[in-house]
Amino acid sequence: MKPYTRTAKYYETDQMGIIHHSNYIRWMEEARIDVMSQMGYPYRRFEEMGYMSPVLHAECEYKKSVKFDDEVKIVVTLKDLGRVKFTLGYEIYNMSENGELSAFGTTTHCFLKKNGRPVLIDRELKEFADALNALKVEKEA
Repeated sequence: MKPYTRTAKYYETDQMGIIHHSNYIRWMEEARIDVMSQMGYPYRRFEEMGYMSPVLHAECEYKKSVKFDDEVKIVVTLKDLGRVKFTLGYEIYNMSENGELSAFGTTTHCFLKKNGRPVLIDRELKEFADALNALKVEKEA
């Protein structure tokens, strides 16, 4: 998978002139949606299949500030895949600062049917589970 890249926008900065911490979670979502599309599973496809995928948990640890107009690269990996939920990891590198690691985090998700019932990923979304596992293997290689 190609890492997700973006340029930090001025409106994302805070009064100190650095990217506000809340935007890193948004960037992780952008990267997740991009990777899922690269895997052949754009989020819209899940919606059309009658599924939704809420965020159950999100966390981010900040190492070094990102500023307006810095280019960042976000690498997404699979951390864990269970029967009902999965966890993705994110590493955010500031390419404008020699590729220095600026932040890292995780998000945990599940799939629900429109009626709110959980989906067994290994049964109902086996191909997607296989694609996620390939993402894990790709990172370890």
